[in-house]
Amino acid sequence: MIRRSAMLCVMLAAFMAAILTPVQQAGAYSAEIEANVNATLKRFYHYAPAGRELVQKAAAVLVFSNVVKAGFGIGGEYGEGALRANGKTMGYYSTASASIGFQIGLQGRSVIILFMTKQALRNFHARDGWEVGVDGSVTLINIGAAGEYDTNNFADPIIGFIFDGKGLMYNLTLEGSKITRIHR
Repeated sequence: MIRRSAMLCVMLAAFMAAILTPVQQAGAYSAEIEANVNATLKRFYHYAPAGRELVQKAAAVLVFSNVVKAGFGIGGEYGEGALRANGKTMGYYSTASASIGFQIGLQGRSVIILFMTKQALRNFHARDGWEVGVDGSVTLINIGAAGEYDTNNFADPIIGFIFDGKGLMYNLTLEGSKITRIHR
C-alpha cells in the first residue's frame, strides 16, 4: 500500500510538473511572469484598496499569480512568481507543497507575501528553499467584504494574502509551502 501511494505521488508530481512548466525562452518566461504579477497586484488592490499602501511600506513583495493545487488522496501544488522591491523585480521564485489526506479536485489561487522588515527579507534570502512555518512564519490577513482588514497583525515581519478570481479566500494556510529561487 505504501509503495502504491509513493508511486502515485511521484506520478502526480511528474504530471503537475509537465503541465505547469512549459518550455520557454528566458525572455518570454520573465515577460509572462511580469505581466501576471502586474495583473495580480491590480486585482489585489481592487479587493483590498488599502493594500497598495501596505505593499509600498513593505521591504519586498513576493507575488505568485497562479498557484495550482491538484489532488486525489495525494495532492500537490505549484506556482511561479516574482519578488519585487521598490517596484523592481529581484528574482523569480516557485512555490511547491505536497499533501496526503481527503482531497479531490483542482484549484487555482493567487498568493501575495509581504516582507515588512529588511531583516525578514534578509532571512528569506539566506535560505535556498525557504519553507513557510519552518524558516519563517507568515501571518495570513483576512479581509472583510468592504476591503477592510485587522491592522493588529501589521507589526508581524511577514504577512500574506490568498485570493482567487472571486475574491479573497479564508481559512487557508501556506504552512509547508517551500519557496525556491528559479534560475533560468
